[in-house]
Amino acid sequence: MIAEILSVGTELLLGDILNTNAQYLSKRLADLGIFVYFQTVVGDNNERLKKAYDIAFKRADVVITTGGLGPTKDDLTKEIGAEYFGKNLILHEDLLEEIKGYFKKLNRDFVKSNEKQAYFPEGAVILPNENGTAPGCIIDEKGKMLIMLPGPPFEMIPMFENYVVPYIKKYIDGAIVSKVIRTFGIGESSMAEKVSDLIENMTNPTVAPYAKQNEAILRITARAKDEFEAKKLIEPIAEEIKNRLLDYVYGEDDDTLENVVGRMLLDKNITISTAESCTGGLLAAKLINYPGISKVFIEGAVTYSNEAKISRLKVKKETLQKYGAVSSQVAAEMALGIAKASNTRIGISTTGIAGPGGGSDEKPVGLVYIGLCIDGNVKTVRYNFSGDRQKIRERAAMYAIDYLRRELKNIF
Repeated sequence: MIAEILSVGTELLLGDILNTNAQYLSKRLADLGIFVYFQTVVGDNNERLKKAYDIAFKRADVVITTGGLGPTKDDLTKEIGAEYFGKNLILHEDLLEEIKGYFKKLNRDFVKSNEKQAYFPEGAVILPNENGTAPGCIIDEKGKMLIMLPGPPFEMIPMFENYVVPYIKKYIDGAIVSKVIRTFGIGESSMAEKVSDLIENMTNPTVAPYAKQNEAILRITARAKDEFEAKKLIEPIAEEIKNRLLDYVYGEDDDTLENVVGRMLLDKNITISTAESCTGGLLAAKLINYPGISKVFIEGAVTYSNEAKISRLKVKKETLQKYGAVSSQVAAEMALGIAKASNTRIGISTTGIAGPGGGSDEKPVGLVYIGLCIDGNVKTVRYNFSGDRQKIRERAAMYAIDYLRRELKNIF
């Protein structure tokens, strides 16, 4: 089965909003074993939308639209879709009452134009919208399927998962299952080289590399008669990949680096505190993304100035004068200092030059030191990052979390 994603909205063309819907749908369709060869964005224009439908259905079995289901005159997706299939729009009184009830619940007046959202192509499968006023629908005829979904992601995603996925699964033979292996600290090309034979020679399962911000991933996808058999095909390949990539692998599927570390800290009941200079609180913010981390995360200190490092963390004035704030010696004293001040088993610190100014030949922009104190034992690591100020700070925080992950894995 081949699908095309048709995103409708002039605001998308103008770049006013990011098209996250297409990204989400492409990923989920791949999980279901449905191929997506094209994504199209079209504005709120009658003739151009007609042409987009015509082009899409010439090269796809399924066209999924997002957007254009609202109450205004330029919301045309449903109307043009009905016209394409030669269908009349029919008022659904029950949906109209639901829409009125939604407005009443929000203590807002029902506007006559919203009645438009209760009209649907005759014979269409209606997709309820529990999170908004625009139901979606499916027209499924003559080997072609048009799936129309609302634009806001918080409406589109649950509608797709709750109603579209069960509907299209009946057209899919067998099961297609994917597993994602997530790595950090290795580039996509280096990662791919280590498993090149699997990428090039495997047909079922297949192995495909992808690069994301600050990480590289491998997606293993298997097709079988059912989910159980597909998972049996995937597992030995996943284990082989882990054996080759070793400590670069931090998790699977929906794992994030900070969540993996958060689980490790909670599972072992290991208390932690942070002392940050160049990252300015990013490290602490990422760690507290994990629910329940308050049981072990005690404190985060942003000690940007030398005076703060001395007064708050007890970094020695002599150390700062001799080695400078951006040094392994200061990173070590920061980590030890915050651990002592907060009475935690772990203290982790960052100090560096995020730029754009402040660098030198000896200490260039992008130089970052990370300090880690575990039960009084202190280590440091040095990195040289590239990019703008924000990218350097972001990478420093992520590499600090990964450094912590590796040390926790080796010690506990």
